[in-house]
Amino acid sequence: MRYVLWIIKLLLFLIVLSFAVKNTDPVTVRYYLGGEWQAPLILVMLIAFCAGAVIGLMTGLGQLFRQRRQIGGLKRELRSKQPQHTDPVPPAGGA
Repeated sequence: MRYVLWIIKLLLFLIVLSFAVKNTDPVTVRYYLGGEWQAPLILVMLIAFCAGAVIGLMTGLGQLFRQRRQIGGLKRELRSKQPQHTDPVPPAGGA
């Protein structure tokens, strides 16, 4: 199974690499206030992809921290409601 995953990763890498090699033409990115920036297309696409990934991770992290805080509170509540250890009482009637 490990070899299959490595082959899939290698194929994916080769596809992305060939895509990057094919898209090296310069493009001009124009900003709203008149600024311009010229860079290879693959660089612009990579920056856009990374920015989207960072924004997605940041929104997911907020929910993750909220859930961890809730889990901690529930664990504390569970510990406070658990009965304390006492010596077992023998059943009535003797055995």
